[in-house]
Amino acid sequence: MIAAPPLAPSEAFELLLAGNQRFVAGTPQHPNQDAARRTETAPGQRPFAVLFGCSDSRLAAEIIFDRGLGDLFVVRTAGHVAGPEVLGSIEYGVSVLDCPLVVILGHNSCGAIAATRAALADGVSSTGYVRDLIERVTPSVLAARAAGLTQDDDIIAEHIRHTVDLLLDRSRVLADQVAAGRTAVVGLSYRLADGSARLVTTRGLPAEAVAAGRDA
Repeated sequence: MIAAPPLAPSEAFELLLAGNQRFVAGTPQHPNQDAARRTETAPGQRPFAVLFGCSDSRLAAEIIFDRGLGDLFVVRTAGHVAGPEVLGSIEYGVSVLDCPLVVILGHNSCGAIAATRAALADGVSSTGYVRDLIERVTPSVLAARAAGLTQDDDIIAEHIRHTVDLLLDRSRVLADQVAAGRTAVVGLSYRLADGSARLVTTRGLPAEAVAAGRDA
């Protein structure tokens, strides 16, 4: 196992934000991507964050947050929909790997959101397991509609908030970690055009870290 002092949730969040800011500025450092890091991580892993994001090919986590091997424990599904496998993976990240941060990463122009909105508007459901995906996104889109939200960014933000709430409601392990101050959960919305990740919601971060995330 890699010997490294544990990070506080706010420190892990600052590390993640710093990497995204480098990516946006076009000055990535590509840390932990060399042969030495490969050798260092071979015996075990100690990532500083669990990243649960959309499977969209434009959201490659280690690239947009300028990280490397062993830094992020990544879980991805279309529309970041969460089933038992996702919950188990996140719980593994926080309870076994001691990750102090869980990130839910959504993005604009999300195909899962667009498909759900189209299904609700047209009354035509998709076939196969895409239908299950749409059914899992539907509560977020309906909640946004009930709140009078019509813009893509607002609907995406609502889905991110819904995912954060769902994870904490369903996972006692995660909720207990947050309550104890060992882990924080943040929801970020990624902009495809400029590469920036905007803070949408958080549970367990101190106020100064939240302010830094909103100013990033």
